Amino acid sequence: MPARKWILFDIGGVLEIVDDDAWQDQWWSRWCERTGLERPEFDARVEGADLPPIDITAGHEAVFWQRLAVALDLEPDDSDAMRADFWDAYCGTANTELIEYARSLAPRAGVAILSNSADGAREEEERRFGFSSIFDPICYSHEQGVNKPDPRAYREALRRMGADPADVFFVDDRRMSIDGAAAVGIRGILHRENAATIAAVDAFLLG
Repeated sequence: MPARKWILFDIGGVLEIVDDDAWQDQWWSRWCERTGLERPEFDARVEGADLPPIDITAGHEAVFWQRLAVALDLEPDDSDAMRADFWDAYCGTANTELIEYARSLAPRAGVAILSNSADGAREEEERRFGFSSIFDPICYSHEQGVNKPDPRAYREALRRMGADPADVFFVDDRRMSIDGAAAVGIRGILHRENAATIAAVDAFLLG
């Protein structure tokens, strides 16, 4: 019996429409303006806040926001607004066409997620997009303790899928992440637009 094939998706810039190269600086700039601080002082306060590394650790989201609020002298309402604005910027909007395409793959392949992430992303993205109704497993860097393109990120995803690299096709919008996958034997496509990605996935499944 042939091995089950898997399609492994990134989230930001793939399943979510968001500019991964711009949103973080845009968000910081908005809050620099909101606080009335000059950017050098704003950055210095953030640097001195001893923020936990929420991209590779779980369970520290509340500490992150509490320390950031203290560093920037934010009132509770402003801190809540900053946090909400972060998640709106982080999550962007749903790439509905690609999400529904992934849902349609269930009879032909397993569908999973491997994403660099921030602590709290699972809850926020589930609330907004319901990823768990489609993808299993969902592998977040803040839960696995390692970011792409570290080979350990892909190997942990392979372990959780119970798959060999040759049976997995990876979709990501960053070249370094596609190259990281290739280094462990996973083929993939650098996502730029839905039609090309869908065609590449279909070709992989037919191969």
